[in-house]
Amino acid sequence: MSDVVERTLSVLPGLLGQHDPGAGPGSAGGPGRVSATSRLGSLIRSITALTSKHEEEKLIQQELTSLKTTVSAPTTTLVSSVSCYKLWEQQSKGGEKQCLLLSFIGYLAVSLFLHENHELLLLLVNTVVKDLQSTNLVEVCMALTIVSQIFPREMIPAVLPLIEDKLQHSKEIIRRKAVQALYKFYLIAPNQVQHIHDKFRKALCDRDAGVMAASLHIYLQMIKENPSGYKDLTGSFVTILKQVVGGKLPIDFNYHSVPAPWLQIQLLRILGLLGKDDPRTSELMYDVLDESLRRAEINHNITYAILFECVQTIYTIYPKSELLEKAAKCIGKFVLSPKINLKYLGKDT
Repeated sequence: MSDVVERTLSVLPGLLGQHDPGAGPGSAGGPGRVSATSRLGSLIRSITALTSKHEEEKLIQQELTSLKTTVSAPTTTLVSSVSCYKLWEQQSKGGEKQCLLLSFIGYLAVSLFLHENHELLLLLVNTVVKDLQSTNLVEVCMALTIVSQIFPREMIPAVLPLIEDKLQHSKEIIRRKAVQALYKFYLIAPNQVQHIHDKFRKALCDRDAGVMAASLHIYLQMIKENPSGYKDLTGSFVTILKQVVGGKLPIDFNYHSVPAPWLQIQLLRILGLLGKDDPRTSELMYDVLDESLRRAEINHNITYAILFECVQTIYTIYPKSELLEKAAKCIGKFVLSPKINLKYLGKDT
């Protein structure tokens, strides 16, 4: 963690003392206009210099009053507003429940107000590490959620071992969020998660359907980049699709009585990538594609989406005449439909 501390200390002076680049006497913002971070830094220094709780409350109330008068202005400092709110809450209330609420507000503020390359994110790392090591499930969930949304790329090594460990957690929600966090890491720094591909495979076979579904996002991305490297998993994807189409997943995954439609669509796209120009691999998926076409009979937009993806997959993989005929009939129904959207769907296919 020494690297995290070092980076944090190097950034703090700039965060607490810098001015806006255009905030000089001749700037559009007016003379002496300071940045949000400078104002926040001044507030923090003022609070730390006080010696009593009464003085702290008085200063915070003054700052809140000042912010209220400028809340409608385009230059309102949202970071200062959130900081003051949190300080006020800490002064007025306490307890574990309140701490969880404050943590939630802090993480929410980070996800809403900061961008991927903001220097303030470095201050987030220690908090995330602490929460990932917590025994409180809510804190762990919040940390994994913020990591899956926004996290500095260079600080991934500081939390990666902790997130890997969460893949073995007894609670499925923790395992699912850990997979989502690793998916985020794969998108922003794929080289840093190359060594844990075996753990992705375990997530694909997880006993919880939600964890398995989360892992499909990673596999869809990896297979797009290197289809040949995952041909050996074709049987697993076919088995999962059979279970989904057969309604073996919990009813919570259903949408308008259609079993896990978005999961079906993802699996069909994966199979299309794996079976392209490969007769042996394509042969493994013929039966499940036939079953997918047959079961998607409900007249609803979501089943049309499944049929569209199924037809796309049939035309992408190594061809089989029987499936091609059924796909052609499906396209014909789209084109002849009185619904304009279905006509376009048929033409796009």
